Amino acid sequence: MYAIIEEGGGQRKVTEGQEVYIDLLQGGEAKAGDTITFDNVLMTGDGEGKVALGQPYVSGASVTAEVVEPMVKGLKLHIYKFRAKKGYRRKTGHRQRYTHVKITSVKG
Repeated sequence: MYAIIEEGGGQRKVTEGQEVYIDLLQGGEAKAGDTITFDNVLMTGDGEGKVALGQPYVSGASVTAEVVEPMVKGLKLHIYKFRAKKGYRRKTGHRQRYTHVKITSVKG
């Protein structure tokens, strides 16, 4: 069974047993082993052709996940700013923070 959930301003397809990185939850204060429920389910399917579409959400559907790691840092992105013939150069960096979760059940 799979579901398409709304998370972090985007949509994500998840299946049972899948491990995903989502936007940081509770400022990194979540504990490993905590359960999280996603109620904004846009679509569910069983993989055999049976599909439930929401308008905008599927009623009664939910996805449950367990926190594996509360805070994980992503890859470092380097940002370069440059102005030709002006002697202006700046280099900064950014590392996005994520929460590592494992999808335990998809209901819907």
